[in-house]
Amino acid sequence: MSDIDRELVIWPDGTAVAIHEDRLAPVLAALGRVAVARASHVEPVLVDGEMRGWQADLSPVNGPVLGPFTTRQEALELERIWLEEALRRGPHTIALARAQVRDGGKEG
Repeated sequence: MSDIDRELVIWPDGTAVAIHEDRLAPVLAALGRVAVARASHVEPVLVDGEMRGWQADLSPVNGPVLGPFTTRQEALELERIWLEEALRRGPHTIALARAQVRDGGKEG
């Protein structure tokens, strides 16, 4: 794990959102009820049964599919960058994830 600082974003309605990291758990718990929802999937790209790279599928939060990338690590890094920027832009950019949080973090 790197020592890079992560953001906790507070939206206008008072909802605190962040990209999940275990070290944030005590901070989030201190703020109140915590719900976790999947924001994306990093998966291999297969063409005719052959692996052709990696992609970050952000469709669970109404986002794009990023990639393909040569390495899984590259896909993970760009996934995080996209999610951090979306969180800063506000709740309108990730409406589906917000609805899941309201339902107690349950995925349907």
